[in-house]
Amino acid sequence: MPDTLKAQHIARLTKDFVLYSDMGRILCSIIDDSVGWHDPLGGCSAAGRDSFLIELEKWGLGPRDLVANVNFFSRIDVANDGGMSFQEGNSAARSFVELRAEMNVLTILNTCSHPLGRLGQPGPKPVQLAVRNVAPPAEDDACRLSRPENGRGFVLTERYFV
Repeated sequence: MPDTLKAQHIARLTKDFVLYSDMGRILCSIIDDSVGWHDPLGGCSAAGRDSFLIELEKWGLGPRDLVANVNFFSRIDVANDGGMSFQEGNSAARSFVELRAEMNVLTILNTCSHPLGRLGQPGPKPVQLAVRNVAPPAEDDACRLSRPENGRGFVLTERYFV
């Protein structure tokens, strides 16, 4: 997540942004989004971390392989003093985000509560996941063009597969 935020000069994720690897390659592009703000800063709770580690173990991976997560459908605002606050109701029912994998990625989904959310908030909501094949990004792809850094990231990614 640090490279994702640093390279694009952002503190939130939405349509036309990308997720970077620590090698400057594009892992995924956000090609559509009905919410407009997803939290890359808030991290996960201890229960969420445990759930991620259980899933990683199934692939022969462990704590050293755990990377910063994205809290899709959640919003965190950061005050001038650095304090972070969770914004209730950032996404409505039937909200969606559409990712395009630019490389082979292992994705682990977890529906635990946001670590900065209210205690006693309602439990996880239903999630629907669909996977399909799509065409690779064209030269005029919005994610490629949204930031100059992203154009370079796509070139690095494409060269990796040559």
